[in-house]
Amino acid sequence: MPGFLPHGGGYKKLKVYQVTEIIYDLTYHFAHRFYAIGDRTIDQMVQAARSGKQNIAEGSAASSTSRETEIKLTNVAKASLEELLVDYEDYLRVNGLCQWNKHHPRYAQMLAYAKSDALTIEYPTLYDRLNGEEYCNLCITLINQATYMLRKLLDKQQQAFVEQGGIREQMTRARL
Repeated sequence: MPGFLPHGGGYKKLKVYQVTEIIYDLTYHFAHRFYAIGDRTIDQMVQAARSGKQNIAEGSAASSTSRETEIKLTNVAKASLEELLVDYEDYLRVNGLCQWNKHHPRYAQMLAYAKSDALTIEYPTLYDRLNGEEYCNLCITLINQATYMLRKLLDKQQQAFVEQGGIREQMTRARL
């Protein structure tokens, strides 16, 4: 007899998880390179990046028994990344650096690179090559991509809950 619990996990295959893993790695190196030892911002940024990544994993694992928990943790991941986004924007502002928008001459190139498969392979080589402005703008671009994907994932999770219900409804259907 087949079980009624859906398989949870599989988060490592999600593009959004892969992007948040890159965000975490870049943030770890950025914070330790551009902030003074002992600055609380280092821990804050690294924790926000970690939370963005880890809550996707935890929500995915919890999905087999609690769609509510899955949705909550996915939203926590999104909120953590939005907190991190503000940290990068703050760094640019307080250091008099430019946040690139669609009118900036390097914006289109950065956006294309952030979406490319090359970034997935090359990003560890960027730790010491990018200046603060480039680093922040790359991370801002990646965070914007990840939060967009998380909004879409939340939409799918909510739709699945509406259509399939939670664990109690699945258990009742299995018994009947």
